[in-house]
Amino acid sequence: MANKVLIFGAKGVLGRELVKVFEEGGYTVVGWDKEDVDLVSSDLAGKINEVHPDILINASGYNKVDLAETDPSEKETAFAVNAQAPKIMAETAKQLDIIFINYSTDYVFDGLKGSAYSEADEPNPQTEYGKSKLEGEKNIISIGGKYYIIRPSRIFGRPGHGGAKKSFVEIMLEKKDQPEIKVVSDERGSPTYAPDLARFTLNLVADSAPFGVYHGTNSGSCSWYEWAEEIFLLAGVQPKLIAVSGAEFGAPAKRPPDSTLVNTKTKPQRSWKEALKEYFQTK
Repeated sequence: MANKVLIFGAKGVLGRELVKVFEEGGYTVVGWDKEDVDLVSSDLAGKINEVHPDILINASGYNKVDLAETDPSEKETAFAVNAQAPKIMAETAKQLDIIFINYSTDYVFDGLKGSAYSEADEPNPQTEYGKSKLEGEKNIISIGGKYYIIRPSRIFGRPGHGGAKKSFVEIMLEKKDQPEIKVVSDERGSPTYAPDLARFTLNLVADSAPFGVYHGTNSGSCSWYEWAEEIFLLAGVQPKLIAVSGAEFGAPAKRPPDSTLVNTKTKPQRSWKEALKEYFQTK
């Protein structure tokens, strides 16, 4: 049995859950975050070789979607972290003959299909963030080896440490006392509960699933507005929600109108509503 796992981004919302499920699964876990390794360092391969894991998981990434759209230096960082670092990891994993797992995003799609995207659908990212993630996917696929590329969307879970990005659930709960909250109603996606995604990842390995691209979201979809309604329903508060369009909201990066993901390769995960209930029960 492969027994040593190296996880990048171990203190993030997803990384913490990965550490937990792999340890519970009997693996020895080495968890690294920003203070332990620089993803754009020239010695990234050397650091991985020092640990010589059986499984390498990259749960880190650049996700400042709007900054990457407006700031050239941020765009450069996005491609360095989301495209070049996974390339080095994939090359190193292939040399070591180990499993490499990398997380992508629903933003590799333009959201114009009119129905849910499967793993076989052709990506067409509309943002620099989405392009950087797709380039990462392409780099990994071209290198080959034992890889899983998993696409989540709208990840939520227990807050990560330090500079981890806040989830939509946390952002909404922080605003619950405001007289009114504007929420985008014309962009749909599939929320992903971090503990479920971590278990999904572990199961791919444990089941020796065929290598390739997988969609790891919870089942179903919703607009940001519908998600906010469900969040406040479960939280037992009723702030006034104002539905606005993505254009009205005015974010610099254009979001996909409907980037719902469907998992066609494994058993579908439970619905995002069930997962959200568990989040509130264990919060």
